[in-house]
Amino acid sequence: MATRDVILQGHLLDSLILSKILDEIAAAGARAEVRQMVVGIEAQDESTVALHIDARSSAVLERVMARLTHHGFAGGVPEPPAASLLPAPADGVFPEGFYSTTNLPTEVYHQGRWWPVDPIEMDCGLCFQAEGAGFVCRPIAKVRAGDAVVVGEAGIAVQPSERHMAGESFSFMSSEASTEQPKAARIHAVAQAMRACHAQGREILWVVGPAVVHTGGGESLERLVHDGWVDCLYTGNALAVHDIEEALYRTALGRDTTTDRPVDGGHCHHLRAINRIRAVGSIGAACDAGVLTRGVMHACHARGVRTVIAGSIRDDGPLPETLTDILVAQDAMRVGLERVGLCLMVATTLHAIAVGNLLPATVPVVLVDINPAVVTKLADRGTGQGQGLVTDAAFFLSALARELCGDGG
Repeated sequence: MATRDVILQGHLLDSLILSKILDEIAAAGARAEVRQMVVGIEAQDESTVALHIDARSSAVLERVMARLTHHGFAGGVPEPPAASLLPAPADGVFPEGFYSTTNLPTEVYHQGRWWPVDPIEMDCGLCFQAEGAGFVCRPIAKVRAGDAVVVGEAGIAVQPSERHMAGESFSFMSSEASTEQPKAARIHAVAQAMRACHAQGREILWVVGPAVVHTGGGESLERLVHDGWVDCLYTGNALAVHDIEEALYRTALGRDTTTDRPVDGGHCHHLRAINRIRAVGSIGAACDAGVLTRGVMHACHARGVRTVIAGSIRDDGPLPETLTDILVAQDAMRVGLERVGLCLMVATTLHAIAVGNLLPATVPVVLVDINPAVVTKLADRGTGQGQGLVTDAAFFLSALARELCGDGG
C-alpha cells in the first residue's frame, strides 16, 4: 500500500470540486478518508479539507496526485509531476495525446516552477516559448512543426471557477433560461456591472446580431455607443448591413422601421446599402464623406470603437470591412481581450459561441436572446460563466439605455 496526506483548500463545496475529486480517487483504485473539514461560512470564504489517501501501489498514488494537481491542489505533494513536452510533428498538427485547454485559469509545472498561462483560451494546445516566455495557448491551425507542446495532464493545474449560488435550496424561476424572471431588476444589475467594469478600468465588449436592428433596438445601441458604454463591438456582416440600410433608407429587410410595413422595392435596400459603401471604399470613408450620418456603425466610427465584422458563408456583398477569412477573424477578435472585464451578447448565436470560446472563464458574460435555447447553448459550448436573460433585444437595449444614458434622445 502507498499512502499520503494532503490538504485541499479553496471553493470545494459550492464548485462541487470535492465530490469530483473523491470520485476520481475512487476510480483510480484508491481510497480517500476525510480526516478534517473546515467549511467556509460566507460565500467568499474558502473551505479546507484534510484527506488521507490509501492506494494499492505507488503508481496508483502518483496518478491520484496528478489528478489533484490537475485540479489546482498541489498542497501536501512534495514535488508536483512536471509537464511532458513533445515536438509538434508538422505544421497544424499537435502530437498525439496533447493537452486540450479549458477556459479556466491554468498553470503548468515545468523546470521546477509553476508557469501561469495568460491569456487562457479553450480548445487549444499549450506550447512552451523559449527564453523564459512561458506557456501560451495555441490553436491547432497555428502550431508549427517542432513547437514544444504539452502532452498528458501531468503538471497541469486548473483552478475551478466559483459556482453562482442563489443562497436557497429551493426557489421558483431559478433557471438561467426562465422567461418569467423580473426583467427590470436584472437589467438594472447589468447596468451596475457595466458601471463597475468601467470603474475598474476594464473594457465592455459587445457581441450583437442583426435582430438588434430588426426589432428596433438599433437607436438604443447607438445611444450606448455615443455615451461610451461600448468599448469593442464584434458582429457579423448582417448587423452592419441592416444598420446601414436603416440609416440610409429607414428600412430593415425592406420593412419601414417606424410603421413595420413593407416598402415598395424595399427588398433590395440592403444590397443598395452595401453598394453605396463599397462605392466609397469603406464604412469609415462613408462616414467621413457624409454618406453615412447615423446608426450604430456611424457611432462606432465617430467614437473610435474597435469593431470586428466577421463574415459567414451566407453574407451578401460583403461590406469592405467584413473579414471573410475565419482564421483572420479569430485573430482579430483575440486582440485586446485581456482588457475586457464584461461581455454582453445580444441576439446572436454563432458569434456569441465563437467569442465565448475565446474568453477566459474569469470574464463575466451576459447573453440576451428571445429564444431560451440560445441562452442555454452558450453554457453547453463551454462558457459556463454566462448569465442568461430571455427577452426581446429592443426591450433590453432601450431599458439599459435608460438606466445608463437617461431618458433623453
